[in-house]
Amino acid sequence: MSLFEVVALLLAGFAAGTINTVVGSGTLVTFPTLLAFGVPPVTANVSNTIGLVPGSISGAVGYRRELAGQRARVLRLCSASFLGALVGAVLLLVLPPGAFEAIVPVLILLGCVLVVAGPRISGWVARRHEATGGLPESGAWWVWPLVGLTGVYGGYFGAAQGVLLMAVLGIGVNETLQRLNGVKNVLAAVANGVAGLVFAFVADVDWWIVLVIALGAVVGGQVGASYGRRLPAPVLRAFIVLVGVVALVMFLF
Repeated sequence: MSLFEVVALLLAGFAAGTINTVVGSGTLVTFPTLLAFGVPPVTANVSNTIGLVPGSISGAVGYRRELAGQRARVLRLCSASFLGALVGAVLLLVLPPGAFEAIVPVLILLGCVLVVAGPRISGWVARRHEATGGLPESGAWWVWPLVGLTGVYGGYFGAAQGVLLMAVLGIGVNETLQRLNGVKNVLAAVANGVAGLVFAFVADVDWWIVLVIALGAVVGGQVGASYGRRLPAPVLRAFIVLVGVVALVMFLF
């Protein structure tokens, strides 16, 4: 890589790490950058996935205060992300390139709609569970399988994974958005880590790309945690939807 490419990729990794920590979709910065530099799509995808893992971990560490008291919930949902990402990584390696991407815009649009409608839907869900003492600690029963399906998507490609996770958690778990954002960062780190581990052994990885993206993403993760936790719930919700809409437009056009 030339010096220009290194600097550009370092900045892209920083931006991706910041965006991923606040909401998700940092892949929409790094992946197109790699394609613009002539990196083959599959190599770009797998190298990008591995490179963003340290940034996801950095963001999760930055949200450690919001994660306090959620150990049981996080561990249970991590198992769903782990299994889902494993399936998604395998699908990337065995399916034709366009097989899964056809539904990506639909998933992103659905995530945006669910985030907007989240307060009303979550209120309805809570009322439905009042007779049995409210939602369980880990959330409604369908949260685990939907987190698993989001993990499948995350293992396969991952752009806007955070939007989908925040939609599922925001509706099915009775908790504040900022605390759920901390959970989202852990789940995304697990999904990216599992997929990255699979890719490291069986896919064509460019480790220089991984290193440069990782360096930028780690710093970006801390910046995202510092500023993301200060956003009021309505602002955070609006930012999630904005990122989701941008992701949708990029996929469609």
